[in-house]
Amino acid sequence: EVQLVESGGGLVQAGGSLRLSCAASGFTFDDYAIGWFRQAPGKEREGLSCISSSDGSIYYADSVKGRFTISRDNAKNTLYLQMTSLKSEDTAVYYCARLDTGWVPVDWGQGTQVTVSS
Repeated sequence: EVQLVESGGGLVQAGGSLRLSCAASGFTFDDYAIGWFRQAPGKEREGLSCISSSDGSIYYADSVKGRFTISRDNAKNTLYLQMTSLKSEDTAVYYCARLDTGWVPVDWGQGTQVTVSS
């Protein structure tokens, strides 16, 4: 059974930083691209950043480019998202997802809440 468990969310002041983690199990982690998404209240889920399984390709949405950094540790089956210069509009539930061909999400974690106070 595929499991993705996010952690590291919390309350932070604007301008602050957080690091999210996603612990994966139930599949061969380094065979898959994996990514971070978020959903704010009343808004659609937004893709933030994805990292490939093999060639190190990385995608960032314009909304987080230059502020967020994605990384993965295949030895620990863990995905990370380092978030800096946080803004109130970054407040959302953050999810990690296993990605299939074309970077389409196929499995989701339960999410972790990030709240940025202004």
